[in-house]
Amino acid sequence: MSTFQIKTYMKNDSKKAKGRYLQNLVRDRIVKLYPVLSKKDIRTSMISENGADVKLLTQTARKLFPYSIECKNREDFKQVYNYFRQTKGHTNQEPLLVVKMNREKALAIIDLEHFFNLQEDS
Repeated sequence: MSTFQIKTYMKNDSKKAKGRYLQNLVRDRIVKLYPVLSKKDIRTSMISENGADVKLLTQTARKLFPYSIECKNREDFKQVYNYFRQTKGHTNQEPLLVVKMNREKALAIIDLEHFFNLQEDS
């Protein structure tokens, strides 16, 4: 007896909208953190545009927020989220998930709002 798994595929427009949503969320959160920034300082990338997903266009923007931003909104990360939930269950402290792949640097994963709160405090 075999079990069939039906895969559903997102339409291209839906994929783009999903990615755009996350880019806009990050851009808006950066502007909220640094109200001095305007549309001249920061924008999201166009479809298929090279470089970061959220563009820091001016020296002021790059000085205030010195990060290169790549946004990925994918179901593939389900296991990462399971691991992150596991870290939240250990204590009442802020969760930090550290992941590593062979021959790659370790990565630290924290909640996005916690990340921005850390930026506000610095």
